[in-house]
Amino acid sequence: QVQLVESGGGLVQPGGSLRLSCAASGIPFSFYVMAWYRQAPGKQRELVAEITTGGRTNYADSVKGRFTISRDSAKNTVYLQMNSLKPEDTAAYYCNAAHSFTTTHLWGQGTQVTVSS
Repeated sequence: QVQLVESGGGLVQPGGSLRLSCAASGIPFSFYVMAWYRQAPGKQRELVAEITTGGRTNYADSVKGRFTISRDSAKNTVYLQMNSLKPEDTAAYYCNAAHSFTTTHLWGQGTQVTVSS
């Protein structure tokens, strides 16, 4: 069964940290560019970070220096380490897998991150 399953969201105080995980199954993980997107209420979904099959990373300006994306091919899992969280980071975070050679895109169900005191 092809699926992406996110975990690790929750409520955290400003300045705190969370690590999101996205476990992929049913796909050749090494062929997929993995990414995290987020969507806040009333806003469009936006790219947060992505990591290529070769490990190159790209970040939204708003999270540079605070978030780190990584992937573990042995576990078919991509992570998003989020530090120095701000209230404006509050959103539903979605894992995305994009095949390197086709137009296939897969989405997880999302995990909520709330940054509030």
